Amino acid sequence: MALFANAMQLVAPVFTAQESGGGFKPPTMAEFFPEIVLFEGTPFAMNRIMLIRILMTALLLLLFWLGTRRMRVIPTRGQSLTEMALDFVRVNIAEDLLGKVDGRRFLPILTAIFFSVLAFNVTGVVPALNIAATSVIGFPLVLAVVSYVTFIYAGIKKSPGNFFKNSLFPSGVPKPIYIIVTPIEFISTFVIRPVTLTLRLLMNMMVGHLLLVLLFAATQFFLFSGEGFFKLFGVGTLAFGFAFTLFEILVSVLQAYVFTLLTAVYIQLALAEEH
Repeated sequence: MALFANAMQLVAPVFTAQESGGGFKPPTMAEFFPEIVLFEGTPFAMNRIMLIRILMTALLLLLFWLGTRRMRVIPTRGQSLTEMALDFVRVNIAEDLLGKVDGRRFLPILTAIFFSVLAFNVTGVVPALNIAATSVIGFPLVLAVVSYVTFIYAGIKKSPGNFFKNSLFPSGVPKPIYIIVTPIEFISTFVIRPVTLTLRLLMNMMVGHLLLVLLFAATQFFLFSGEGFFKLFGVGTLAFGFAFTLFEILVSVLQAYVFTLLTAVYIQLALAEEH
């Protein structure tokens, strides 16, 4: 029922347009720039996506507060679920890549990244929200900057005088070759990493939203506006819509995992002995 409600929410604007004689209306990029709903004309102007971000941030804080406010030796069900969630990041990402000492050191930021990305991703399939809060570049870009700054901080903290030197001038390379190697290292290490982190998350969530809207909009069009045989296409697009909704949930989890994992990998590289 939740999936069906989500589908109806997605196609509601299309249904309205068709009733007024507008015909089939495919999704457009305008969906990612909704109208301002609060504080219009001020620096604090908010649209629907910003409100979703605030909602999910508050929900995350509430869930973790409820799960950790009364810690017991014999955990309650809520405490057990919270500990399992936190242990997933600690064991499978932080300590697995960075070891116990550095893993615990960077665990807070890795945990914050994982659960914020996950929470903001899944809003794309939540009825009445219907758009991922990471499908607009602001949040992915901020997280990429956080990851980038953490990576540089880890490297400078590990080797204050050699981090940038070793990053740009790898050992064992003949000096004349540095003319080629150093620009490549600079671009790949200090430019491409934050860009790819941002675009990977952004484009996955944008494409997922557009695909779901297209499928459910086509379903509504074929079932209510199609004639004869064409109504059968609506059954197919509806089935694909539900299938891709489940797939989008999987993508939401995977993107949270990949973003956090890559952040940990970059930290690990910064802490490597050669730095």
